[in-house]
Amino acid sequence: MFQSLSEKLERAFKNVKGEARINDLNVANTIKDIRRALIDADVNFKIAREFTDRVKEKAMGEKVLTAISPGQLMIKIVQDELTELMGGTEAEFQVNGNPAVILIAGLQGSGKTTFTGKLAKYLMAKGKSPLLVAADVYRPAAIDQLTVLAGQVGAAIYSDRDSKDPVAIAKQALEQARATNKNVVIIDTAGRLAVDEVMMTEVANIRAAVNPTEILFVVDAMTGQDAVNTAKVFNDRLDFTGVVLTKLDGDTRGGAALSVRYTVQKPIKFMSSGEKMEALEVFYPDRMAQRILGMGDIASLVEKAQSQYDEEQAKKLEKKIRKNQFDFQDFLDQVQVIKKMGNLKDMMGMIPGVGKAVKDIDINDNSFKGVEAIIRSMTPQERSNPDLIDMKRKMRIARGAGKDINDINAFMKQFEQMKKMMSMMNKMPMGGFPGMRGMKN
Repeated sequence: MFQSLSEKLERAFKNVKGEARINDLNVANTIKDIRRALIDADVNFKIAREFTDRVKEKAMGEKVLTAISPGQLMIKIVQDELTELMGGTEAEFQVNGNPAVILIAGLQGSGKTTFTGKLAKYLMAKGKSPLLVAADVYRPAAIDQLTVLAGQVGAAIYSDRDSKDPVAIAKQALEQARATNKNVVIIDTAGRLAVDEVMMTEVANIRAAVNPTEILFVVDAMTGQDAVNTAKVFNDRLDFTGVVLTKLDGDTRGGAALSVRYTVQKPIKFMSSGEKMEALEVFYPDRMAQRILGMGDIASLVEKAQSQYDEEQAKKLEKKIRKNQFDFQDFLDQVQVIKKMGNLKDMMGMIPGVGKAVKDIDINDNSFKGVEAIIRSMTPQERSNPDLIDMKRKMRIARGAGKDINDINAFMKQFEQMKKMMSMMNKMPMGGFPGMRGMKN
């Protein structure tokens, strides 16, 4: 995400990197390039100008410490200003109530229905019991889509295919939630291809009827400044409580993320990428600023891993690794965990310094298909005891996986190397992380 903006900002910082001190000339050149980068990213010109004016004011007013280079100082100032522009701190998401009601609004095609399913899964992981409400009575197959998503995440759904009154549907769903002890109601409303009075009146009537705890406006990040203008119109009518940025895995320039908070003065609460139900993140302005500046986002990466973390399984796995008993089935299980964490390329981009290195490499879930095919072609005995696999078995596995014998040999060699590395790391204090030595109580 924001690859183009990140690259242009990096080029802008070259004006001060390597300089002995900050001066009028190198700051002016840097500011000009930063402003151009923001405008190219579809940030409103007024916002870009005010942003760079604040950066310039701070940069010229700072005394550079001997331990900090002018380049580092400029990056820190821009990081702080980006964080502030996007809201400063994480916004609270309210799910209190009996039940709490969350109203989802936005244009058609912005990803409202998919987000509704993702939000249900997110809330279920936090112990909530949501009821999804299909209040889009216009779009063909809208009810079917939400029904499928509800089934995928294991959530309840309320719909009425005979009704064409979304306000009545929302009210009835609220009664259903109370009768079935659902503590969160998520209402997926209809969208249009453009803002129109009928649509605005309808969603405003739903709002008045159910008194939602949260009103979330879903923005397609790929639409740039147009999304920000639409958000302003919706906010004037609905006074929504937060924004959701979707399709951040697409070719987005970042203008919506950088402009919407400033324009409507409402926080960005979630961001979403891809179709996987797990691909939903709380929006942290400081972490997003780090990502934009190519600093990675280790905190979010750890949280993604923890969301798929099974403590008992992890303990069993650790014992097997320490005894050098890690087998192909264990490897296959870990692949499934990694795949659930989200887009592989996005995850690698969260590691400082890695995002730039992999930007031109095609990395996706298909990267695992060959490995999975090989392991799934093995018998349970072969998976748990790799030493059983002789040439005859390799030939059978190759046929089953649609590979040749060289692929099988290469994979098994890599697997053995990985086992040795894992064994060596586990002999080190704190599981092989030298920086954590001495931290254990």
